[in-house]
Amino acid sequence: MVLKSDHLIYHIFRAFRPRQWIKNLIIFAPIIFSGELFNAEIFWKGVSAFVFFSVIASGVYLVNDLKDIEKDKLHPVKKNRPIASGKLPIKLATILAVCIFLVFLPLSFVNVGKYFGIVLCIYVLLQMAYNLKLKDVIIVDALTISLGFILRAFAGALAIPLSISSWLILAITGASLLLAFGKRRAERTLLEAQGISRESTRTILKHYPDNLLDSMISMSASFSIITYALFAFQTSPDNPFQGEFGKFLPSTLAGPKLLMLTIPIVIYGVARYLYVIYEKKEGESPERVLLNDKPLLFSVVLMTIIIVLITNILPLFAETVVI
Repeated sequence: MVLKSDHLIYHIFRAFRPRQWIKNLIIFAPIIFSGELFNAEIFWKGVSAFVFFSVIASGVYLVNDLKDIEKDKLHPVKKNRPIASGKLPIKLATILAVCIFLVFLPLSFVNVGKYFGIVLCIYVLLQMAYNLKLKDVIIVDALTISLGFILRAFAGALAIPLSISSWLILAITGASLLLAFGKRRAERTLLEAQGISRESTRTILKHYPDNLLDSMISMSASFSIITYALFAFQTSPDNPFQGEFGKFLPSTLAGPKLLMLTIPIVIYGVARYLYVIYEKKEGESPERVLLNDKPLLFSVVLMTIIIVLITNILPLFAETVVI
């Protein structure tokens, strides 16, 4: 059944912000880099973790929209959200948020695992603190967003459980800070173009001068590239073409760090995101940018394919050849 745009269920689904669920795909990072993507038990455990995290995140979005309803009504984009536009009743949105937390938080402990459930609780507490106070504290607001991404990565690792590289956590930190500061920069640009006061929709924007945002964006971009490069160098899987098959390769390629092949793609992706912020004047919604900017989306998809090929498919192929 296709829901019409005036159907209540449609607006409930929109209020859950399904585009934002893209962020939760970070949960699969530990599974992919550990080479366990094709392990059915581990994969479905990751899927379960993704579903629970997405539902809880949607509950947080409802709380955020309920708190910021008056400010969202003044925003050129957020005014169209279901709660701000009045298409989703406040009372119903409140009931939905409460039910999500009361039902899915306890279930996460049972269906996924104790440590995963603890991470989910920490995430909810962090987001509540962000909505109540931290979003209005300069720099801290971006660090809180970054911590949310880190919790997603740890949630994926603890759900299995699997180990997770410190370098990967640092790379995620850099990328999430880039998204956070880039979002602030794009919001300022959007509001200025609409002739809307910065503080009328987000108080923290009046404390962010353009020079500071530009410096933090530049720093975060460099940090994310460097830490990912170190991660790729340190954690590349062993050469899958060893043994009899390896004798056909020159000694120079005896132990290649294959994940380093993705570094140019990361550099391009970061540069493309900067182009989107500064030239296309977009970036207010990073998930929308990812889905709508075809070069950026292509780079992310290509990088994912290469990583899966190197960490999960080539080792299986090498084992088949050896056997």
